[in-house]
Amino acid sequence: MSAKQWLKRVRAVEVKTRLLSEQLLQGQAHSIFTGRGIDFEDVRPYQPGDDVRRIDWNVTARMREPYVKRFIEERELTFIILLDLSSSGAFTSAEQSKNELAAELCGVFGFSAIRSNDRVGLVLFTSEVEAWIPPAKGEDHVLHMIKGALFHEPRNSGTNISEAVKFLERVSARPAVVVVISDFMDEGFERAIKSANQRHEMMALNLIDHRDFELPRVGWVTLQDPETGDFVEINTNKKKIREAYKERAMARYRSLHHKLRSGGVPALDIHTDRPYFVDLCQFLTERSSRRLA
Repeated sequence: MSAKQWLKRVRAVEVKTRLLSEQLLQGQAHSIFTGRGIDFEDVRPYQPGDDVRRIDWNVTARMREPYVKRFIEERELTFIILLDLSSSGAFTSAEQSKNELAAELCGVFGFSAIRSNDRVGLVLFTSEVEAWIPPAKGEDHVLHMIKGALFHEPRNSGTNISEAVKFLERVSARPAVVVVISDFMDEGFERAIKSANQRHEMMALNLIDHRDFELPRVGWVTLQDPETGDFVEINTNKKKIREAYKERAMARYRSLHHKLRSGGVPALDIHTDRPYFVDLCQFLTERSSRRLA
């Protein structure tokens, strides 16, 4: 890629993400990026969906029904993005790959954070942490993050979310709002992400391509797992093969969302072939409403 093409690509992502971040914050600048409170305000009765970590056990014991604490939210937040750059993210059947979509989302969150006067940082990971951009403010900083997300050349092909989360715990000096952007082609990460959610405000954006669930009917094909390198030959003309592929993918999808719910981590599916802005706005607004209720 020439320097001109490189700059053109960065510029295209910058323009789009600036616009989306401005729209994201219109009328909602004080509600979307709210963090864990630092000043106690009062208590109120527990409602289904409340964060159980906010239960005031002393009041609950006296009143004989659960009560939760309300807080005055801290004004300045630390926002950290854990961005998966494993090989499965390079796959696409749409106009953009999962990795390109991830870089775009990185820009949306980055510009939104600095417009709320928050600091934002970035962890790039595969089967290990490959790059760390510490939290800071400023548009130049966000552009540095976007460039890293777009052009970092991964040393590894696999995914290890647990390692990324453990790294976050080591380098984060204070609780943060943390978004994991990945297609979650990984296993065994639920304990780490659940543990981190005890200290941080964790969110998950699950990147999806429709070919993750549906095989085209094109006869015999050789498929390669981009992360392990394993090959398999299948006949996509057979309905049973296509159905088995879809069912396996759906089972993995259901298991992922179960793991995230069990850990108290809100999750949103982001598709490579669909607009995501309205869903993202609703997702963040619902998260904010629940935190401030």
